[in-house]
Amino acid sequence: MKHLSSIRTLFLVCLFSGMVGDSLGQLFKKNKKKPDYGFHIKGKRGSYTLPFKVYSNLIVIPVTIDGSDTLNFILDTGVSSNFIVDPKVGEALGLEYQRTVAISGAGEGEALRAYVSVGHEFKVGNITGYRQNVVVLSEDILHLSEFMGVQIHGIFGHAMFEHFVITIDFNSLVLNIRRPEKFRYSKRYGDKYPIVVTQSKPYTDAITITEANDQERKVRLVIDTGAGHALLLNSEEGHIELPQKVIRANLGRGLNGEIYGNIGRVSKVSIGKYQMNDVIASFPDSLTFSMKFPPTEVNRQGSIGGEFLRRFKVTLNYREGYMALKPNKTRLKQPFEHNMSGLDVRADKEDFTRFYVSEVVLNSPASAAGLEAKDEIVFINNQQAFKMSVAEIYRLLSKKEGKTIEVFYRRNGALRFASFVLKRVI
Repeated sequence: MKHLSSIRTLFLVCLFSGMVGDSLGQLFKKNKKKPDYGFHIKGKRGSYTLPFKVYSNLIVIPVTIDGSDTLNFILDTGVSSNFIVDPKVGEALGLEYQRTVAISGAGEGEALRAYVSVGHEFKVGNITGYRQNVVVLSEDILHLSEFMGVQIHGIFGHAMFEHFVITIDFNSLVLNIRRPEKFRYSKRYGDKYPIVVTQSKPYTDAITITEANDQERKVRLVIDTGAGHALLLNSEEGHIELPQKVIRANLGRGLNGEIYGNIGRVSKVSIGKYQMNDVIASFPDSLTFSMKFPPTEVNRQGSIGGEFLRRFKVTLNYREGYMALKPNKTRLKQPFEHNMSGLDVRADKEDFTRFYVSEVVLNSPASAAGLEAKDEIVFINNQQAFKMSVAEIYRLLSKKEGKTIEVFYRRNGALRFASFVLKRVI
């Protein structure tokens, strides 16, 4: 049975890593010989504060390319390159392509074609990235704008984290960006945990999980700001014991198609002196996930994403090899919940104030109430849908077992009503 949730919709962004190949790497190496390559903060202060927005646990920041209009990019520690996710954006920017590459990520399909354009100028507020290369996907396979309910043009991250110390303040919704030589650690940033940056991704060995057999285990996880989930674990080949209770799920889409696996709860996840209980975790199949990664990633047990990270103020210092976490005590106590309705909701790709049911889980509360794919949600619990976001709708559908959800929806031009009670399935 498929079970869909807001958490699953955005963990797929993390799956771009290490996939473009040697040809693109050579282009980057050529540009690195230029003295002004890379990202630089304007002025002598050596720091910059950048507001950001959060959609479905993902960080979205404003970017311009070669003086373009403002574009929305996801800031993702899990990607090594700068990506434009829709070829129409590349056409609008008038990009010229130097070569075509095949890229592989998660999913059961074939490798995806992409185009490489070189030597562009990225601006993020007072920060400029010179001589930047861009990879443009040949089709918008991820449909991120529909999942998030806001226009998403691209994804980038490693170059920013490589050049600066970045503090992500999920409470104030700002990034504090500093030149490494200007940054001095103090306890106000929280406790320090070692990280290792490999294949352009930051790994931590600081997290302990309690498996289904009640055994505690240290795990190596990628710190992935481009993933909406709390925890993703590799259960294949005896790596991690599956929880006793799991549900079979379509976890979302990667670059090469659908991602399948299980969803369950890990009884305890600890980092340093902080502990979280009954954490929802995704366990992707090896066919659609684990086997897509190169041999150098064999020792990786999974990743932590936005649902985990948003409970802390996070500072990443690649140069000195650590992250610092300062907990938000209120969020640290918040329970981890899954969509209890059976509805998968997306925004209309042309109008992000309109929301449609993309799929309904069989035998779920929403299914029993008669809702079907392609139904347009008009009102939900006396709130006009166009005044809500995708994330707000999912929070309502994940809030509390036993809560009644009333929906007015439009099907074939006729307005209909449905009512159901949320039921926890995991």
